[in-house]
Amino acid sequence: MQPSQKIGLTGGIGSGKSTVARMLVDCGAVLIDADAISREVTATGG
Repeated sequence: MQPSQKIGLTGGIGSGKSTVARMLVDCGAVLIDADAISREVTATGG
């Protein structure tokens, strides 16, 4: 198993977080999307 790095992306609306996240995924990174998780948890029946 190789050592891994953890990268957190923060910034304002329209600052390019999603673009950078897609670029990292294209390079083989694993994406954990906290926004998607929070929407799922707070959805009706979630």
